[in-house]
Amino acid sequence: MSDRQLPAWADPSVSPSALDPQGLSRRGLLRRVGLFGAAFAAGSLAVPSVAAAGSRRPGGEDPRLAYLVGDHHVHTVYSHDAKYTFSQLARAGAEYGLDWMVFTEHSNAGHAAHGARLERAEILRARAENPRQLIFQGLEWYIPGAEHGTVFVAPGRNEAELLTRFELAYDGKLLGHDKGGAADTATARNEAHAVAALKWLARQRRSGYIDDVLVLANHPLRLGIDSPHEMRAWRDAAPGIMIGMEGAPGAQGAALPGLRGAASIRGEYENKPSAQSWPGYPAAAYLTYGGFDWATATVGGLWDSLLAEGRLFSVTTNSDAHRIVHDTWRNGDWAPGQNFDDTGRLPDPVNTDTPQPGSDFWPGQFSRTHVGVTRHGHRAVMAGLRAGRVWLDHGHLLDGLEVRLKRDRDHGRGVTLGGRLRVREGDRLTLSVTVTSASRPNPHGVLPELAHVDVIRGAVRGPVADRDAWRAPDTRVVHTRDVSGRKGTYTLRVPLTAGDGSFYVRLRGSDGKRNGAGHLGAAIDPHGPVPHEPGDGDPWEDTWFYSNPVFVDVVGA
Repeated sequence: MSDRQLPAWADPSVSPSALDPQGLSRRGLLRRVGLFGAAFAAGSLAVPSVAAAGSRRPGGEDPRLAYLVGDHHVHTVYSHDAKYTFSQLARAGAEYGLDWMVFTEHSNAGHAAHGARLERAEILRARAENPRQLIFQGLEWYIPGAEHGTVFVAPGRNEAELLTRFELAYDGKLLGHDKGGAADTATARNEAHAVAALKWLARQRRSGYIDDVLVLANHPLRLGIDSPHEMRAWRDAAPGIMIGMEGAPGAQGAALPGLRGAASIRGEYENKPSAQSWPGYPAAAYLTYGGFDWATATVGGLWDSLLAEGRLFSVTTNSDAHRIVHDTWRNGDWAPGQNFDDTGRLPDPVNTDTPQPGSDFWPGQFSRTHVGVTRHGHRAVMAGLRAGRVWLDHGHLLDGLEVRLKRDRDHGRGVTLGGRLRVREGDRLTLSVTVTSASRPNPHGVLPELAHVDVIRGAVRGPVADRDAWRAPDTRVVHTRDVSGRKGTYTLRVPLTAGDGSFYVRLRGSDGKRNGAGHLGAAIDPHGPVPHEPGDGDPWEDTWFYSNPVFVDVVGA
């Protein structure tokens, strides 16, 4: 888009004196990787596909990256259960440092009939009003037989039409192909329809009808209805389209003490198993751990079981903004005789000056997904997500994270998050983790401090025989580094050795305020995230970061 501008921290025309401390920190990181100014505006988008990554020579040579901060799950007046305008949310995202955001409205009859097309004009206006932000149009898909998912497309003349066609043909809520338990005779039909939907999206991309499209599963364990075999089926149906899941849901303010009641849980994960739930999940799966979904937070659990097959499946985080905690706006009033089915849009909100009910934070206020790119643009963000160059944090825990894995005998940069490094058995490797600590108080007024960095390693065993497997028995925390009190930018170097089998490594860390033995025991995870007491889950007092994995393919001597 010709009127798009670089973010202030990447734009040489913006004086350093006009930047806040985090902006200065991000500018410094950008300069360090050689992608400042014109290089970032028009740099080569050297982001190889996941499929092609395995064919690279031993050693690896991933490009230098800058990280753009975003949120792929945001609701406006075009969702029947939200209340904010595009402008309100875009302004809030800019205030909290977002570079990109996706507006994802719920499907229903009113939205399908009116909403997506009306949104198109709003999206174009929001892009014009916020030229330093990369704004996407998307949909929150009711996945047939399962939970919700984010679907979003690259800007183009068919973006709204694609989403409308998809919604009408494949949305589980509209078609009555919604949730179904193991005993439901419609379950197989619903699951097949979800697979068909993803294959349809892949065909639209291949045909050039749209430039790009991505899908992520939202709050996967909130109801326990996203089974392991469904997640594998989605991944396999459209590789590079269905790229992952929310590692941590929105609604992170749901359990602020005194806000929603004594039973409240971060993420609104307040459910028990039902007849519609997949029966193989333990009761512990229905909670969040340090605000993260059980599937992600359990070392050796569901996410690791997917990664242990040797295929990337990314994690993200987001606001799921519907109703913001402590906010004073209420929904506007309908004109006589109107409703959402008639209009596809709620009335504009009205300020009351009195706090209203809510569970969510503004986009970028608490939850942030960082995507590694080599240039600035919508397609660059989508390419970075597809390549898995992703890390995420809560509470603005870090300003920056750079991860590289290389063989000790190689020169060059090695590979980074989402990448694959080809080595030989016995090779000595070094994992370099460059941390830039938080440089300013977060939106809660507290300067975050990282306490530890954990390295998690898991064996890659290939495709599983049991498509409902949710455990990776070879995955565990193998190294922990205490970084309490460290400030500025520093690099941790962790030695690794390639054994006789392929493996992956991923990172995690926290402020150290709440941890304990992981779900599968202290021998696997001695100090992982733990659930909070119901009604007492202040998210600012329990913040974590997670990274996507780096894969190591061990080849013969």
